[in-house]
Amino acid sequence: MGMLTGGIGNTKITPVTEKANIRTILICRPNHRLGNLLLVTPLLDEIEKMFPEAKVDIFLKGGLGPIVLKEFKNVNKFISLPKNHFKQLHRYLLTWFKIPLKKYDLVINIDPHSSSGKISTKISRGKIKLYGIEEIEKPKSSHHKHMAKRPVLLLQNLFGFENVNTVSSLDLHLSESEKLQGKEKLQRTVLNNKPTISIFTYATGNKCYSKEWWMDLYSGLQENFPHYNIIEILPKENVSQIDFSAKSFYSTDIREICSFIANTEIFIGADSGMMHLAVASGAPVAGLFSVTKTEVYEPYGQNNFALNTNELSIPEIIKHIQAILKNDVKLTETISAI
Repeated sequence: MGMLTGGIGNTKITPVTEKANIRTILICRPNHRLGNLLLVTPLLDEIEKMFPEAKVDIFLKGGLGPIVLKEFKNVNKFISLPKNHFKQLHRYLLTWFKIPLKKYDLVINIDPHSSSGKISTKISRGKIKLYGIEEIEKPKSSHHKHMAKRPVLLLQNLFGFENVNTVSSLDLHLSESEKLQGKEKLQRTVLNNKPTISIFTYATGNKCYSKEWWMDLYSGLQENFPHYNIIEILPKENVSQIDFSAKSFYSTDIREICSFIANTEIFIGADSGMMHLAVASGAPVAGLFSVTKTEVYEPYGQNNFALNTNELSIPEIIKHIQAILKNDVKLTETISAI
């Protein structure tokens, strides 16, 4: 599919000025993973700023869209492919036929490497199309590589924005009542008033660290942060790389998990959908990276950091966490440079 779709969208971005005429927008992200959906939220926030009257349709896969994006007022509807398309082939094909039925002022493909994303952008009826592979003029940093930042920067370039490095962080837009419920659940879990460190020891494939590695880190956290609670956020598989040694929190409700993490002092976990959910909660995040590219998936924003565990020892990771908890950004950046 990559070979067949390689030539789609190879066009140079041409700045336009028809900003006021953008009323209908289609975002193409036909993927079912939580993290990939969360990485769309900065684009939705940018669209809200640039086109406050515009309505957005989202082409995706699976049923997480209405849950994750329920508080985004500019989202009009979801065009959802079934997660298991071979079992629902009829519905899968019908969903594809829905894309060209509506005219859009703007169509945006999120992932330039997604064949389905490029095809859906190609067959859509849009006046302006961004395939995600267009060049960003005068990039001032490596921000243009990040999966969440790139579509925002392309949009800013398209309409002539000069400050192309301003991109909001991931945000689930938790309501105040959701945050309060998360605080109550945290208090019922820890049964004390100490601050809490949340950890997530699971990840898919080779992103998942060994039990030995996690036990070493957990022991280091216990030793260096005796005045903190340590809570393990469990995955839907209900497994633990520290053999349930710490108090834990389990839920299958995405927004409930996010509101729980929002009330912790820091989240520590490998590159995963849960890591991106933690970023979207607003809590400081220490993302652990060993195989995936930090410039594409790193947790960015205030007091969020990607830690390369191929280069950092566990004691050095502990120092990072201490710096983050102290809100000492300069110290954290110094450690990163070592």
